[in-house]
Amino acid sequence: MIIAGEASGDLHGAGVVRELKQINPTMDIYGVGGDTMKREGMSLVYDIRELGFMGFVEVIKHIPFIKTMERALEQVVKYKKPDVLLLIDYPGFNLRFAAIAKRYGVKIMYYISPQVWAWHKSRVKKMRGLIDKMLVIFPFEVDFYKREGIDAEFVGHPLMEVLASRLDRAGFCKRYEIDETRGIIALFPGSRLQEVENIFPNMLEAAKTVAAQKNMEVVVGIAPTLDEKYFRTLFKVNGIHLVKGASYELMQHASFAYVTSGTATLETACFATPMVVVYRSSWLTYLIGRLLVRVKNIGLVNIVAGKRIVPELVQHKASRRNLTRVALSILNDPARIAEMKSELVKIKRMLGERGASHVVARRIFEMA
Repeated sequence: MIIAGEASGDLHGAGVVRELKQINPTMDIYGVGGDTMKREGMSLVYDIRELGFMGFVEVIKHIPFIKTMERALEQVVKYKKPDVLLLIDYPGFNLRFAAIAKRYGVKIMYYISPQVWAWHKSRVKKMRGLIDKMLVIFPFEVDFYKREGIDAEFVGHPLMEVLASRLDRAGFCKRYEIDETRGIIALFPGSRLQEVENIFPNMLEAAKTVAAQKNMEVVVGIAPTLDEKYFRTLFKVNGIHLVKGASYELMQHASFAYVTSGTATLETACFATPMVVVYRSSWLTYLIGRLLVRVKNIGLVNIVAGKRIVPELVQHKASRRNLTRVALSILNDPARIAEMKSELVKIKRMLGERGASHVVARRIFEMA
């Protein structure tokens, strides 16, 4: 049984499902995921499209649905008795469900750790009694968990398996009718509707201003969980290129990117594309978060680097004016661009080699 509650979890979980099926094609794999995991052979009990809410306030509003889902999945555990429960990220739900599953004697493995080293460290004590093995994707997480008495192993980052651009610049521009002679400013507004609604309007207007001054094309990378029609209906995207299913090509061929805080910042870093990390949420969610967060930086790219190598514009600082100003200050400074690219190349090296999904699949079989 696997539970992955977000688009990134669906992507990385799909690699695990594929590897499990290669080892044993008859294996029954089921749980919570998305289209990518389904295509690899997993039966969906719940689809991640039903879980597209984020933040403290928003989660409270959806408590009835979350409880219903919890009860339904508990029945699945009770009657299907999985040999192993694999939890992928999504800590708010997964750690609560781990406690439920443990009552039925299920062995529990966690892949892609909750960022307890950044915030909500109190969760570690709960994890110690629930999680049989942690499979982590950042080297520094091993020592953190071992200090807490939790068995942890670094398996490499699953991004290394999927990080490929299949179109050269000419092919990419031709397919999406982009002027190849102009630079590209890329926008990655997130994979959840609330993220997009909070972040995208300012991001879009700033990008238009920057593009006009620097003779660039504005291209929006749409997450697989979102519909292109949503952007065309709600936002002023006339003359703006919308790209779905080619995010890595966009990251590679862009001259600069606005990226919503999350896995996308690491993905963009792996293509050494200069960027600004952007984040906005409801004020209550933000204030509660500030009380809990224990790291100076919010962007994964900066957290992994151990220092701020790309700017972060968070909450009220993510204004159109600031987004425009910071982007232009980078694009007008070749030396800064070169330094940023050099630091981003180092990030990719820190994420390890390909093969994380295979290691996870082998560990599942060993545990079973």
